[in-house]
Amino acid sequence: MKYVCLIGFILVVAGLAGIEKADGCGYVGFEALKLLPCASAAKREDAEVSGRCCSAVEKLLRNPRCLCALAQSDIAKSSGVNPDIAITIPRRCDIVDRPIGYKCGDYTLP
Repeated sequence: MKYVCLIGFILVVAGLAGIEKADGCGYVGFEALKLLPCASAAKREDAEVSGRCCSAVEKLLRNPRCLCALAQSDIAKSSGVNPDIAITIPRRCDIVDRPIGYKCGDYTLP
């Protein structure tokens, strides 16, 4: 729990400090908070993906540009998110209507 709180605090501070706006959605710091349940799943492909994570990702997939922008943001990089792994979360959640093949910078949604 301490780890999650620390990550949340870092995300908020970093997001507010840079006021980085994600392409197609709100401010990265605030949007990233919605993905806190995905923290370990975005770093390790063998980590379990929680239902809360899947729910948050499914909501963000309504605008795939937003999810891509968050996965590739400076705040994600500074918190240890691996975009190669983060981009697999929709598949790992078994989100049926995910935009398979959607180009996310150098990455493609599986």
